[in-house]
Amino acid sequence: MWPWEHVAFGYLLVSLFSHVVRGESPNGRVALAAGLGAVFPDLVDKPLSWTFGVFPSGYAVAHSAFVFPVFALALWLSVRRRGAGYLAVAFLVGHVSHLVGDVVYPFVLGDELALSAVLWPVVVSPASPTEAGLVARTLFYLRSWVIRFWALELGPLLLFEMALAGVVAAVWLYDGAPVLAECRSFLARRTD
Repeated sequence: MWPWEHVAFGYLLVSLFSHVVRGESPNGRVALAAGLGAVFPDLVDKPLSWTFGVFPSGYAVAHSAFVFPVFALALWLSVRRRGAGYLAVAFLVGHVSHLVGDVVYPFVLGDELALSAVLWPVVVSPASPTEAGLVARTLFYLRSWVIRFWALELGPLLLFEMALAGVVAAVWLYDGAPVLAECRSFLARRTD
């Protein structure tokens, strides 16, 4: 999945969680925490692999379903006394959404579920075919995505992207446009 897709999927899950568990829409801080959690595995593993060569691929420690419970417990214990437990939960919901997204995304595109993406260190994903660094690889993958998307072939990729964008936009508006609403409120207070 692309970062914006991870953020969108993370937002959907944190919104669902907020409505079911707390009976309310997520606020801007919760939405931002979920968004950061949703891209966190890539912010850790891709640079460690693509730039520093710590791992052979960009699916390692932060993508690991084995490491996640330890990380989640450590995060929860470190923030719960500060009154930020709900923000930690939102971050962790975003993080889990990333792992689920990386497993399911290839299936949406017609391949098999990519369970190996979250099984580090038991399963180590094979190295990427090029030795390019973070910027070069990111631009390579972004270019290939733009080419596929620009072709506007009515296939699984376009259908998935359109459905995700539409659902997220509707849920975000239903939730009161978190982040944007707080920005408007902040600006209104500054001009008064």
